[in-house]
Amino acid sequence: MKETTDPWWEVKNIADIDSPALLVYEERVKENIRLLIGMVADTTHLRPHVKTNKMAEVCALMMEAGISRFKCATIAEAEMLAITGAKDVLLAYQPVGPKINRFIQLIRAYPATQFACLIDNTPNALLLAEKAGKASIFANVFIDLNVGMNRTGIKPANAMKLVDCIQQLPQLNLAGLHGYDGHLRDTNLTERQQKSDDGFSQVVQLRNEISLKYPGKLSLVIGGSPSFPTHALRKGIECSPGTFIFWDWGYKHQFPDEPFDYAALVISRVISIVDAQTVCTDLGHKSVAAENPLPRVHFLNAPDAVPVTQSEEHLVLKVPDAANYKVGDVLYGVPVHICPTVALYDQAGIVRNQTVLTSWKVVARDRTIHI
Repeated sequence: MKETTDPWWEVKNIADIDSPALLVYEERVKENIRLLIGMVADTTHLRPHVKTNKMAEVCALMMEAGISRFKCATIAEAEMLAITGAKDVLLAYQPVGPKINRFIQLIRAYPATQFACLIDNTPNALLLAEKAGKASIFANVFIDLNVGMNRTGIKPANAMKLVDCIQQLPQLNLAGLHGYDGHLRDTNLTERQQKSDDGFSQVVQLRNEISLKYPGKLSLVIGGSPSFPTHALRKGIECSPGTFIFWDWGYKHQFPDEPFDYAALVISRVISIVDAQTVCTDLGHKSVAAENPLPRVHFLNAPDAVPVTQSEEHLVLKVPDAANYKVGDVLYGVPVHICPTVALYDQAGIVRNQTVLTSWKVVARDRTIHI
């Protein structure tokens, strides 16, 4: 395997760590948080998404750095944040079916946390208001805007009727507007900026129209990690990057303008030497996100190893010379997509001073915690 001059990823007690495993490098996480904060005027412009890390301890590190607002995708993530002490949590998902009841239970169970959720249609707004009224609570909502992602949300030009509906419902409080532009994937920052500006202008136009009819402050929650540099210096908004916290191979190479670095890896071991140019490891579909085509992982200490086939518990690699490997060798891998990779593990080994001495539970990988 290829030697490097700065093998920061190496763990001294790796012989004690079973594989496959997820490792989180705490100091590198803190550095990514520091870099994030350095890109905005102050922490009030940040509302990080926690869907990448799903760990209370990682969220606590952001809180210790002065971040108080957060975004999440599931009730479990929202509850994890409340348990950890977050003051302001946006469920960036429109609750439907039983999830509406769970959202209301969440509000009642954690009164110290201000919760909000997304809404993009009138019938759901009416249903949420009805259930909130029966529970004798008020629900904060953000209108989810489709600014080009074409996944969820209402087109900004069509949103005023929904605004009027919400304003007439005493059980609902229109707290703001939410726009996720995850479709912006241009490597060229200038091109990304132009497309970001075009989408953001629609949000601003709607906010101005609302303000004329219903004076009052509306929060604007905008973007994710790819578009974060395009929004970071805008005034009066909250940016919502998530992947920044651990970073991954996909974003590092697609968005080289962003300063974040790897802070979470998966480890794997060689379990068989197949032939002179083929080895097999224990990093199967169940251990690294498998929604992308191969390669789904790149190995820092074996950059010439190329994944060729993968099954549930096996990853076969083509290598220049299998004689350089032996059964039991540890490979340190950077996932192409870290977010769903984290969700495959119930805990992460925490690396401090190149040693794993503790672990953090990936508590919000579960769909429920208590509620």
